[in-house]
Amino acid sequence: MMIISVRAVQLTRFTDLGLRVVMYLVAGPPESMPSTRTVADRLGLSYAHTTKVVARLGELGVVTTRRGRGGGLGITELGRTASLGWLTRALEGDEEVVDCEGAQPCPMRRGCRLRSKLRAAQDAFYTALDDITIADLADSGAGTVLLDLEAPDGR
Repeated sequence: MMIISVRAVQLTRFTDLGLRVVMYLVAGPPESMPSTRTVADRLGLSYAHTTKVVARLGELGVVTTRRGRGGGLGITELGRTASLGWLTRALEGDEEVVDCEGAQPCPMRRGCRLRSKLRAAQDAFYTALDDITIADLADSGAGTVLLDLEAPDGR
């Protein structure tokens, strides 16, 4: 029996955390520089995972990080104006939804149209996110909710 590895159209936990961190930073005052620990605590996230996400967001130019006293995280202009589609693609990577060429290649891969249809669906998913910016997600009421978050119980 041949098993085809399919990755559902579902965001990875890494991307989910990245989007939450960016939304939180966009909602804050421009001069605000919360620590990674503060952001992780306020969003109820693992500090270890948050540091990895923040490092990637820094590589992408979406956040700035400053170490030491008076340091913390800041949102860049790109972080405010980037489309949700661009950031999601950057965090997710460019993996296909279905892996037809894996360790046990699918014997139908040369004549099957599933792969191209799933790729088109994946592209449509990202395209649907292209017309909204991160700042749009954190404006008005949403920003207030983000800033009023308290650390979950037990933290």
